[in-house]
Amino acid sequence: MGCAGSREKIIETSKNIRKPKAWKHSEAITRAQLKQMRDEFWDTAPHYGGRKEIWDALRAAAEADLSLAQAIVDSAGIIVQNPDLTICYDERGAKYELPKYVVSEPTNLIHEN
Repeated sequence: MGCAGSREKIIETSKNIRKPKAWKHSEAITRAQLKQMRDEFWDTAPHYGGRKEIWDALRAAAEADLSLAQAIVDSAGIIVQNPDLTICYDERGAKYELPKYVVSEPTNLIHEN
């Protein structure tokens, strides 16, 4: 019986990452504004708790394509709660929450020429 519980944990930690669902920012924003929001989040993220190396791995995964992001998450031992990376845990149980704006672009992004 104990093995069944262990097997469920393995399945949980190997959840495949997927592209986040479309979302809309409260107001239309430019790519520069989105980048500034992301930079501010990543600069302050380690202060929310957790380990810096996990935050660094999450940033690398959020900025990578899906297959590379999956490899980064797997190699860092990150437990993915939501497949879009918005909620993750490290092996020690610390929770990491990522806002949608760091993992994808809003549908109302202003494309500048």
